[in-house]
Amino acid sequence: SDTSLMLYLRLRLTSVGRAVSKNTRSAAFARALNASSRLLSAGTAVNRFAASDAKGAVALSRQSLGRFSMQQRYMAVTGGEPAIIPVPAMGDSISEGTVVTWHKAVGDQVEMDEVLCEVETDKVTVEIRAPDSGVIQELFAKAGDTVLVGKDLVKLLKGATGGNVSAGKGAPPAKDQKPAAPAAPGPSAPKSAATPSAPPSAPKPAAPGAPPAAPGARAERTDRRVPMTRMRKRIAERLKESQNTAAMLTTYNEIDMTSIMEMRSLFKDEFEKKHQVKLGFMSMFAYAAMKSLQEIPIVNAVIDGDDVVYRDYVDISVAVSSPNGLVVPVLRDVQNMGFAGIESAIAAYGVKASSGSLALEDMAGGTFTISNGGVFGSMMSMPIVNQPQSAILGMHATVKRPYVVGDKIEIRPIMYVALTYDHRIIDGREAVTFLKSIKQKVEDPRRLLLGL
Repeated sequence: SDTSLMLYLRLRLTSVGRAVSKNTRSAAFARALNASSRLLSAGTAVNRFAASDAKGAVALSRQSLGRFSMQQRYMAVTGGEPAIIPVPAMGDSISEGTVVTWHKAVGDQVEMDEVLCEVETDKVTVEIRAPDSGVIQELFAKAGDTVLVGKDLVKLLKGATGGNVSAGKGAPPAKDQKPAAPAAPGPSAPKSAATPSAPPSAPKPAAPGAPPAAPGARAERTDRRVPMTRMRKRIAERLKESQNTAAMLTTYNEIDMTSIMEMRSLFKDEFEKKHQVKLGFMSMFAYAAMKSLQEIPIVNAVIDGDDVVYRDYVDISVAVSSPNGLVVPVLRDVQNMGFAGIESAIAAYGVKASSGSLALEDMAGGTFTISNGGVFGSMMSMPIVNQPQSAILGMHATVKRPYVVGDKIEIRPIMYVALTYDHRIIDGREAVTFLKSIKQKVEDPRRLLLGL
């Protein structure tokens, strides 16, 4: 009878409701309870609809219970000793950084030395790694936050097991979980005779087209505001600081690249076969600059307060483009290096710059800088001194140009070079002599072998 059916449904739904936690009762379950109440007065005409709605509520409730149980399984963590991971020291002059991105989340299982996050400083992006294996219990900063060296960064349960199945991803669905069966459709409403259905083959009316654009109408213009990265802000600060501090002046010259290009073409294959690295022009310019710095030591010196500090070593900073901006790793003790050593060091720095793995130690120091805008096609520029250094050499593109050789005009591969220097410490005569010395050594590589 109808009354018996209603009592059965109410008892059935009440038992399901007790089994489902308050947090997992779905809206469908509530609708089913209301539907069962309406059935008491609606009669037998809607019995099938009520039964189907009740079955749907039961299925959804079971599905909610399954999801709850699945989450409990995947978030289960056993054992572990709480440990705080602080922001590590990232260099002598660095006291803070910005969290760029998190590679792990709360509840993730991590292994020793696995990357937790990336912190960007004003010089380099540092990967923060887990000192122990365990499960992440708490993160004390989010992406974009500024963190101080020594402050708490991560709370880790050392040695704990469990946690999320996949780091940074949602837990996979349980193997035994199946989607709930769709509720049985209710009886279709009787069709009105006044609104006959259209035959399947009847063509649909075409949608009205968009009104034509007014002649001369301008497309919408938008702006996009992106915060500067910490490294870009630091680069901007240092460049402006250099302009405000140094009395910069630039002198220019031109270099006939004929001889050095012939030497490279003649020996590049043999050089690469022996040293496992390609022979480029940067090593030749770095070696020539090192010899010229030894001849004119004031260009390798630096102002420190009221003193001038002379260095008996040559550390050349080489400007390299990276995804995060311009970086200047340092070739150390170039006076003790040959062409092969210089090329190997430059190649290694290029790989690290491309992958964003340059360390702070790679860029600390430097007594002189070489920048090569020629790789981008630059014909001429005025480089800015890399403070606290006193000079920078700018290389540019090699282009065939008319060039006077003796009393004749010939077509030669010519490179313009620029030397920007701090006029507070380097006089014009010394700067011009230094740049001319590099020109002579590159134009006639025999001078490098003879120490001339």
